[in-house]
Amino acid sequence: MSPIPKTAFRRKIFAKPPDRMTAVAIIVLAAFAAYHGSFAGAFVYDDRPAIVDNPTIRHLWPPAPWLTGSPERGLPVDGRPLMSLSLALNYAWGGLSVRGYHAFNFVIHVLAGLTLFGLVRRTLDRPALQTRFHANATAIALAVATLWTVHPLQTEAVTYVVQRAESMMALCYLATLYCFVRSMESTAAWRWQTCAVGACLAGMACKEVMVSAPLLVLLYDRTFGAGTFREAWRRRQWLYVGLAATWIPLAGLVARAGSRGGTAGFETPVTWSAYALTQVEAGVRYLGLSFWPHPLVFDYGVALANGPAEVLPAALVLGLLVAATTVGAWRRGAAGFAGVFFLAVLAPTSSIVPIATETMAEHRMYLPLAGVLALLVTGVYSLLGRRSPLVVMALAAGWAALTVRRNETYRSAAALWADTVVKCPDNARAHFNLGELLLETGDTAGAIREDREAVRLKPNFASAHNNLADALFQAGDLAGAMQHAGAAVRINPALAEGHVNLGNVFFRTGRMTEALAQYQQAVRLKPDDATMHRNLGSALSGLNRLADATREYERALQLEPGVAVTHFFLGNTLARMGHVAEASAHYEEALRLRPDYPAARDNLARLHALPAAGPARASPH
Repeated sequence: MSPIPKTAFRRKIFAKPPDRMTAVAIIVLAAFAAYHGSFAGAFVYDDRPAIVDNPTIRHLWPPAPWLTGSPERGLPVDGRPLMSLSLALNYAWGGLSVRGYHAFNFVIHVLAGLTLFGLVRRTLDRPALQTRFHANATAIALAVATLWTVHPLQTEAVTYVVQRAESMMALCYLATLYCFVRSMESTAAWRWQTCAVGACLAGMACKEVMVSAPLLVLLYDRTFGAGTFREAWRRRQWLYVGLAATWIPLAGLVARAGSRGGTAGFETPVTWSAYALTQVEAGVRYLGLSFWPHPLVFDYGVALANGPAEVLPAALVLGLLVAATTVGAWRRGAAGFAGVFFLAVLAPTSSIVPIATETMAEHRMYLPLAGVLALLVTGVYSLLGRRSPLVVMALAAGWAALTVRRNETYRSAAALWADTVVKCPDNARAHFNLGELLLETGDTAGAIREDREAVRLKPNFASAHNNLADALFQAGDLAGAMQHAGAAVRINPALAEGHVNLGNVFFRTGRMTEALAQYQQAVRLKPDDATMHRNLGSALSGLNRLADATREYERALQLEPGVAVTHFFLGNTLARMGHVAEASAHYEEALRLRPDYPAARDNLARLHALPAAGPARASPH
């Protein structure tokens, strides 16, 4: 049997477009190929306060703390009840097993990709586009959805767990548009319209970026359906009333979230003008990453543009884009709608409302990327015709490979921050976070190096001074530790950990009265933190105020039961007071919790053998 010539082989593959079920299978398999390595990714950055240390997701009902949250913390979960509910469900199903959270994110991403496929396919079959694209609507929609699903720029929204707020909102946004398109084609339009309003409402409960969805539905109707805004309103006014009504609960959620702990809004230290200038540069960078996704950066820091001159080239590019989009939208063109889609979804986070802690972020491009890729694929199809699938397949394979590689970086928090430091060496926050992780793993020298760099880049960074003090203390540099702990509490007197580190230096040098004052201040600042009470107990014990020390250790155990070191310190204090039986019980409990606790074993033996000698004095922890 003779081999099939290459040209005939290509004709055989591309002559018949894929059917819908084949397209669905391709999208799902492509997504799995790109993200199969993401399931073992670690909890990173905001994942820890929003998931690992978040008590509001520990219970589903009743009560429902995930519904209200704690806006003063400034976390991504606050004011987003549907996203918070998803985390609570994850916790109910698997506790803190990270794979379950990543699996949920992956499913949302796949559903969003499939919804995008359906939306693009049905859009290309609208009367305005049918003549040009009907025969290849499924193939083009498949190309758009596959490229969007495997694109490396999506990794932050998919692999970084708490950014499911972005992907869940995107799924709801796409579902709103998809249900609206189906309503225009259905004899039971009201059912699909009801689904559209429901999807829009759900999106409002995921993330505020959903705010533009009702307006985009109206623009879609005018572009691909009714032909004019007046006619769109006349035909479907009750749908638009329903969509607009979803702004009411959104307004309530935004009001409750407030400034998200001072991190967002016009009350932050960042001015709207400086933020807007920065977003000009950010918007052009996002566009560049859409076509050439390198380098990808987890955290760009909080840098702001220094003035209009700095962003002038980017402003020219963005100005041309806005002008072309305006003309295209005015002429009711599909390209104009795609341009408006890109700008409208980005606008809430990338215009004039400052987000002080994150002036640029790749996850914001998760949904807008769909508009860019729709233009790219239709443009390639128009230029190359039958050869376009080769280009799309090459892009999909290359981007999927980059996504797999990028997901490797998310395997550990330390690797992610090390990668960020290399790509953004002027990002003080990246150096600080890397230093903190290095200290946790015992790399004191590495932690000192990174924290020194963070302090150099941002001299008023209180937490960086504090972490540097902790690292220097562990390295035995008490003078350096005192200097930086002192700087931390001068910059931020409300930093309880800074007072603890300063107290630790005083304790180590025998200045118990000064140590006591610092630990007391830490307890006042964090009265529900067991560590603060344990440290205060150590200082009181050092001053022979044994009854007071006992109360502090007991309070620490109330707040955080099952901590071996607290039982050990309490046993020490009780032994010094002559309460041998109680001291023995706490040493035994410390050993039950930590069988490899030699100090507890030694003190227990001394207590029974030589009770008059007493155990060793406690030290702060």
